[in-house]
Amino acid sequence: MKRLVAKISEEVHVEFGKGKFDDWCVYVCKKGRRKMAPKDTEYFGRLQQLSKVHGAKQIYSDFLKIYEGTTKEVSEAIIELIIILSNGYGSDAFEVKKWFTVIYAGMIAEENKSKAILKKRIKRLGMYQTLIEQMPAEEAAIFSKGKKWYDLDKICRDLEF
Repeated sequence: MKRLVAKISEEVHVEFGKGKFDDWCVYVCKKGRRKMAPKDTEYFGRLQQLSKVHGAKQIYSDFLKIYEGTTKEVSEAIIELIIILSNGYGSDAFEVKKWFTVIYAGMIAEENKSKAILKKRIKRLGMYQTLIEQMPAEEAAIFSKGKKWYDLDKICRDLEF
């Protein structure tokens, strides 16, 4: 069952749908094309590239504003916030809006997964590693794989989140 997260434009929207494991797979849908489930490497990498133009601290700071308001439900206030924040990125506004919406949806999905102990903090860790620590996106995307939740929890707590 698909559920709309937000329209990015008349041609593009983000939605939840059935994935391999649950109904919380995040898809980017383009009119007339097959929907795509973006991988962490894709949005971490692209936001990392954009940080070279707009500043890693700026993108991370804007991400935190979205992170702080993220719950289990889609919030129109957060969607509006994403639009407002994205408008500050000039010619990159559309792309920032798309990737912020995707990562917002990813955090909602994490909040709704019954077995996800770290919840949205796992996305924050990836964004922190990618933007602040400048870890390659490919490494940040797989950093948590094979690690115990309590080890990742300690890393998050040490970083004060």
